Amino acid sequence: MELLLKYGAILLRLMLLFVLHFNGQCCFCQQDSAFVQNMPVKKRGLPDVIFNEELLAPIGFISYGIASVKSPYLQKQNHLIRDNLQADNPIRIRIDDFTQYAATGSYFAFDLMGVKAKHNLKSRLFVASVAHIIMGSTVNLMKKSVPILRPDFSASNSFPSGHTATAFVGAELIWQEYRHQSIWYGVGAYTVAVGTGFFRMYNNRHWLSDVVMGAGIGVLSTKMAYWMLPRLEDRLQKRKNPFLLMPSYNGKQFMLSFAANL
Repeated sequence: MELLLKYGAILLRLMLLFVLHFNGQCCFCQQDSAFVQNMPVKKRGLPDVIFNEELLAPIGFISYGIASVKSPYLQKQNHLIRDNLQADNPIRIRIDDFTQYAATGSYFAFDLMGVKAKHNLKSRLFVASVAHIIMGSTVNLMKKSVPILRPDFSASNSFPSGHTATAFVGAELIWQEYRHQSIWYGVGAYTVAVGTGFFRMYNNRHWLSDVVMGAGIGVLSTKMAYWMLPRLEDRLQKRKNPFLLMPSYNGKQFMLSFAANL
């Protein structure tokens, strides 16, 4: 019972971060349709840089992560959580190596299963590729620029968590693409992402601040990719090219994604 309460308290912290993010998203959704109806018609392209509810959570996560690098209090919290998790944890559960990709895989699979996506395959490939490139580049740059020792002392590339960033990219992709069908697709994806972050700490691979920073990078990277989408769609309409070849980056290697509009 004591062990259950201990892990429950840590999961509660992570879920609180998730709820704060998701609440901002839902509030924005409720206002979005009425707001768009009253907007003047503008040329499509990158949006104006404005502060809105959707940015509160990722900016807050990233700010927490940055502050933790120099904050003795936040570093103490990292160690307290690590000590609590490892006190009665003789078994490693490597499920996080797989759950990090679950949401991105579902992002494409749902449409094949009959759940109508908001955008076509070309647009989804573009968004997913750009989001992973931004996320992977940012994560690797920070790992090299801010060398922090992992909790298990295996390497000095703990900050931020690439697994968590990847999971939150996928969760935000699903939220953006399928929330018009049901918000529960997004809730499920974000629950898996939170679980991925928890198991990175449970397996003694990351600190809490690594996980929070990774979550912020993942969400913000996906939002940036969606901001770029209107410009791509304008170009595709002008060229009417049935093929699309997009680079992607998974944090370790570059890949190419190919789509054909048949």
